[in-house]
Amino acid sequence: MIKDYFHKNRPVYSLEVFPPKQDTDITSIYDSLDKFKELHPHFISVTYGAGGTTSENTFAIASYIQNQCGIEALTHLTCAAIPDKLFLTNFLTNLYRNGIRNILGLRGDQPRGMSDEQFASRYYEHASDLIADIKDAYPFSVAGACYPEIHQEAASLEEDVAHLKIKVDKGVDFLITQLFYDNEAFFRFLDKARSTGIDIPVLPGLMPIMTAGQVKNIIELSGCAIPDHLRHAIDKYRDSPADLKKAGLDYTKQQMDDLLAHGVDGIHLYSMNKVETAKYIFD
Repeated sequence: MIKDYFHKNRPVYSLEVFPPKQDTDITSIYDSLDKFKELHPHFISVTYGAGGTTSENTFAIASYIQNQCGIEALTHLTCAAIPDKLFLTNFLTNLYRNGIRNILGLRGDQPRGMSDEQFASRYYEHASDLIADIKDAYPFSVAGACYPEIHQEAASLEEDVAHLKIKVDKGVDFLITQLFYDNEAFFRFLDKARSTGIDIPVLPGLMPIMTAGQVKNIIELSGCAIPDHLRHAIDKYRDSPADLKKAGLDYTKQQMDDLLAHGVDGIHLYSMNKVETAKYIFD
């Protein structure tokens, strides 16, 4: 299981992939996974549509990673996708019977097509509630999410970390951060988490900026800050896509080098299914 790697293989390196859209041939990602395998990540995580829209593909891809690639698979699961306890039990049983022993429990965002009323009355309100039931069902290695620049619904870093401590106490084995570009924000968050008694491994999550248009989406979805020196590089190469892509990749490499020099537990790369991106950074 993934939690065991932190005792013997630090720093831990991991990648994240997402299932193709429902009307897309799923086999395309298997070709990518065969290439990701050559980078020897400790694990590969697979996202799960907020409303469960990719659940079948998520399960198939996780099974391929675990059983065909021989790499630990981390399957995402969001609260908004779970209608009742029976659904959760069946989902976990299918994972466990197929050799998958790792799961990332998330609250998840409100899915498109789900009303405010439906989202507010979801079966699991918080990820901490979901994680407790996962741990009760099977001996999974359970991951949780955290936010170096504070969850958008939290009033302060202190409040955010207090909620995170509740989640960790419910049985989280390690944490993966939301993407960020300011390492100082991560170090402040980590110091606060450690001083609050959160002593489990924390993997910084990195995503290279590859296009100018990507910046707007990243800020809207995650709320993370773009440091001035990175923003200047984006503005400088805005009309040169190749140079902008290289500048974004190089920034992530520098960011990773700095984190590793500070002794982080590992690096989680939001690879967006792009093999060449992961290869450039992890090589």
